[in-house]
Amino acid sequence: MNLDWHGADIARSTAVDAAYKNTQNVRRFMARHCGADFKFDRAFMAWIRDGAHKTMGDVVDEWLRRRSAAQIDARTDVQTGIQTDVRTGA
Repeated sequence: MNLDWHGADIARSTAVDAAYKNTQNVRRFMARHCGADFKFDRAFMAWIRDGAHKTMGDVVDEWLRRRSAAQIDARTDVQTGIQTDVRTGA
């Protein structure tokens, strides 16, 4: 049976299933674990639903990894004086 992503209690150990949805319940969970800056983007949503086995803890860890990488890219750009959109690399 699939998880009710709208109302179920979500934990880091909760498996992402085929019925996964980006609900307000999921957004609250992610904001609680990732901070108020949490946002979904297309690439991240595609990664969540790519079919590979993962838990919501993996999802949190991946978002934090991506944010950290984006912050490093932004700092590097400030140091070099090159303006880059960290989402597109352009």
